[in-house]
Amino acid sequence: MTALIEQTIGCPYCGEPIGVLVDESEVGHEYIEDCQVCCCPIVFTVHVDDQGDSYVTVRSENDTY
Repeated sequence: MTALIEQTIGCPYCGEPIGVLVDESEVGHEYIEDCQVCCCPIVFTVHVDDQGDSYVTVRSENDTY
């Protein structure tokens, strides 16, 4: 069973804080979820830091790296 960790992100569109569950087994993957407030598509990317902790970065669907 994979661990889900809760994180709070800011929507890249409306700026509202949103609680999300991050699946630690999805490291390196991107997925899209709609903002719970403004319904715009948010691109999530799961990462792991040097200490082995998972975290997520978010961007709008139109942003490039």
